[in-house]
Amino acid sequence: MLLIQLITMKRRKIVVAAGFCLSFFLGTLMNLLYIPGFEHHQNHDNRVHRYYHKKQQRVTGDSQLHVGESDTKAVAESNSKNAAGSRHHQDLLLQIRERFDEVVRYRRRQGHGSGTGDPVRPLERRRLMDSEPGDNWDPIKVIERTDNQQTHFQNRLSSSTYMQTKSRKDLTMNSRSINSTPMLDCSSIDNVTNIQYLGSGYTKAVYKATLNNSLSVALKSVDFGGHDMENCVKKYGSPGDCYRLASFKIVKEMTLMERLQHPNILKLYGYCYQDSNDIQDTVTAITELGSPLEMIQLLQTSWEERFRICLSLVRLLHYLAHSPLGSVTLLDFRPRQFVLVAGELKVTDLDDASTEEAPCSPSSTSDCVMEFPARNFTLPCSRGRCLGINEKRNLYNAYRFFFTYLLPHSAPPTLRPLLDKIVNSTGELIWGIDETLLQLEEVLHLYRNGFYLQNSTQTHRADYKRVVDASIPGENYRCWPSYQHDGCLLSVYSITEAIGVCESHAQCRAFVLTNQTTWTGHQLVFFKTGPASLNSAKGQVTYVRVGS
Repeated sequence: MLLIQLITMKRRKIVVAAGFCLSFFLGTLMNLLYIPGFEHHQNHDNRVHRYYHKKQQRVTGDSQLHVGESDTKAVAESNSKNAAGSRHHQDLLLQIRERFDEVVRYRRRQGHGSGTGDPVRPLERRRLMDSEPGDNWDPIKVIERTDNQQTHFQNRLSSSTYMQTKSRKDLTMNSRSINSTPMLDCSSIDNVTNIQYLGSGYTKAVYKATLNNSLSVALKSVDFGGHDMENCVKKYGSPGDCYRLASFKIVKEMTLMERLQHPNILKLYGYCYQDSNDIQDTVTAITELGSPLEMIQLLQTSWEERFRICLSLVRLLHYLAHSPLGSVTLLDFRPRQFVLVAGELKVTDLDDASTEEAPCSPSSTSDCVMEFPARNFTLPCSRGRCLGINEKRNLYNAYRFFFTYLLPHSAPPTLRPLLDKIVNSTGELIWGIDETLLQLEEVLHLYRNGFYLQNSTQTHRADYKRVVDASIPGENYRCWPSYQHDGCLLSVYSITEAIGVCESHAQCRAFVLTNQTTWTGHQLVFFKTGPASLNSAKGQVTYVRVGS
């Protein structure tokens, strides 16, 4: 009888174990098959449901950004289990270690470092499209590496020397707030509303959510069905380690957002660690929400707004060239890496940023060649590094993706020569970022103060009657570029400029001064076909053309 009971219990255990394995397999398979790539603004209710409602929510005890403890334990366990593993798995662990070391360097405010691991690997391997996929690693603890930097990397991969940490109390960084603003944590996103899937790239999925029915934020997490995770799992067969590798991109991005404080860098509001998809401590970054750049739409906006975007970009690149971490380059520099927040351009993806400048030999003519689709540049080698390569790469990418399309077109005629000079000088890399910023600030000065206006003493062809506390709600016509698609709404520096604009439009017979101004202080003005619908409007002023 006892034997039968033992056999029955053993069978039950086998059935339970088999059921657990099957559920894990099906869950993983569903993630890999049904999460699409980068698709903006589509209905992904199932995806949102998987991400937010199938979690086992385990909120970590403190709200400090960390790298270590559970991560160290996970890597040590992984190493011990795979001590006799293949070279592929050792390569995966090496990549994890390299990304881990990179994050630690940024946390220690070291701008330059050669990193660890294989020195032959090119810098560009860290590009989003080149890096291997990965799994999650808890980034809120800071570890202290006690291993010798000269030790052979095989020794580092052993469980006893891979990573050693002190207590969280000793090593956590003071990141409960940024600029005296308390950081958000898991409790902040427990009851988010209006969750919307925005899109995903190689590594991350991005969601829009509302906190406390008031603050809209972006939530970034590793995309389990993304390019990086799929390729990594296919190559290495280790979902946990792959997630760990990928999660370090989010950890790195949060670290840089915390270290690099600038108006044109997206704000980090906080982060959360929870158990999800059978992986412990999956990380979610909580950031400022922006609107994606749509270049076709930008070409249809006013020159003033397009100039603002270019100026924002150059101010950002100037800061990155002189940042506390050293010169920072954006290796994956494309419009989709930026968003607009209240008209200001902000970089949103920093996981692909780097402070490393390419090494070179004075005797080599190819070490410092920057290759672009249209042309190449060769930079000088100085003290074993390609001089200014990070700054130059950023600047030329700004030229080819932004300046050529946004700066010159429909600009005030008197500003065109200076704008053309800026475009040509950056396109040839004649100027550095300092001179480029100086010239763009000069353009802003000329425009903001009305110095771009021509022939200010020129007499107008007609007289205009000024009508106070009046507006014209109808009588619209379209013009380009306009701040309003179904009317002609433009910004002007003065009444004189508004009259000049009206006389240059064949349809214009009146215009209405609004109470709104642009970021430069210029006033928004509605241009109308006539005064037929003139009515009372407190605080507004209308000018009606009375001459021929």
